[in-house]
Amino acid sequence: MFDMWWLALKRRRLNVDLPAMRSFLEAPLPTGNTHFDQLEFLVVDLETTSLDADNGEVVSIGWVPVKSGSIQLADAEHHFSKVDAGVGQSAVIHHIRDSELHDAASVTAIMNRFLAVAAGKVLVFHHAELDMAFLNRLSKKLYSVPLLAPIVDTLQLERRRLLRKESALAPGVLRLHRCRQRYNLPDYPGHDALTDAIATAELLVAWAVFSGGKRGVSLADCLA
Repeated sequence: MFDMWWLALKRRRLNVDLPAMRSFLEAPLPTGNTHFDQLEFLVVDLETTSLDADNGEVVSIGWVPVKSGSIQLADAEHHFSKVDAGVGQSAVIHHIRDSELHDAASVTAIMNRFLAVAAGKVLVFHHAELDMAFLNRLSKKLYSVPLLAPIVDTLQLERRRLLRKESALAPGVLRLHRCRQRYNLPDYPGHDALTDAIATAELLVAWAVFSGGKRGVSLADCLA
């Protein structure tokens, strides 16, 4: 099981001078037995120029908070990021063109804002491995430390749930839209960072209700 105590210890051991990361690391974290409806989540999605974090760049990032079990749409944010090499063929997927990024914010400004909003919250992704590879790379580049945070992956939550009933999973069943369909959630257009963040937030809340209710699920259940 994910150890919140060990995460907090690793955060305290980091020596960081840059204010944005220092404030993020100093924010207190919830304990593993905190109920779902007492937690603050930040649900995040990225659009990138590649699936390879070593060579790709972040084109846009969207996030939406979930507080007291409710999605806070009024506090959702969507940011476009300047890229060095252009969006290339990735525009076919996310439909963001280089011309739309001329006035985009720097990745440093976006990361500083992200850390301010994410402080003390549990980060949520659908396929966290991919998005966290980019965020960790940026964190190490800008702040010289990894992005240490409690992370919930709705893909893994659904994978665990399905494997309790089935010995193997068919290809594609863990894609975001397929996961949402099993909870009778509506279809949204994909590959927009904010829309996908909201879609993931809805999936998270639906999973919690299905898995025991917002008082019956703890942070440890989400992280296990």
